Amino acid sequence: MEKLQQDVHQLLGIKLTPRQLSALECYEKELLEWNKRFNLTAIRQIDNIRTKHFLDSLSCLLVMREKMPTSLVDIGTGAGFPGIPIKIISPNIRLVLVESVGKKAEFCRHVVNLLGLEQVEVIQARAEEIGQSPKYREQFDWAVARAVAKLPTLVEYLLPLVRIGGSVLAQKGESGPAEAHSAENATRILGGQLRTVRQVDLPGLAEDRYLVVIDKVAATPPRYPRRVGVPSKNPLR
Repeated sequence: MEKLQQDVHQLLGIKLTPRQLSALECYEKELLEWNKRFNLTAIRQIDNIRTKHFLDSLSCLLVMREKMPTSLVDIGTGAGFPGIPIKIISPNIRLVLVESVGKKAEFCRHVVNLLGLEQVEVIQARAEEIGQSPKYREQFDWAVARAVAKLPTLVEYLLPLVRIGGSVLAQKGESGPAEAHSAENATRILGGQLRTVRQVDLPGLAEDRYLVVIDKVAATPPRYPRRVGVPSKNPLR
């Protein structure tokens, strides 16, 4: 974990505590173990887990720490990324993990319980359902997602969950700038305004990474998100 410590310091300028490193190490061990039985993630080598899962998740803090959230919802979290690593580093955040695949949601609950993480809720559901629930709609400071959908679809999943004054963060690869441009009208319809498309250079990784940040400046119209499946089949233009 020494290299991860160095990489986090290089990226964020912070030093992980022994407790945080221990939690990430335990998380890594459980991920490797569960991956023998279930296809949680295609990334199975330790170095890649630490860079492409842990470090990539923590890169969200490059934009979040300017306005650290008290509440965060992670849509399509999979095996808990980026939500759980962010929670390990920022334990006071109220975190909701949303995942539609049962085994992945079960794994997230297992890790949350094993690490003793408090104020974390794991929900097996679709984003469209959560976005229309009064319990979750416009209740969060930040909504995040990684590798879930193209941005014109993704903003319909995320913006309904964020309160006015909150923000959406989409982790993207090389298509990030182009997707931000293509989602401009959808973003406006849903009450958002593009703040920045920030390039991230992860130590030891050649691929382009971008953090697309959209601020919520107006209420999302009640009809959004549309029913399950519609945003992906018919994205807002």
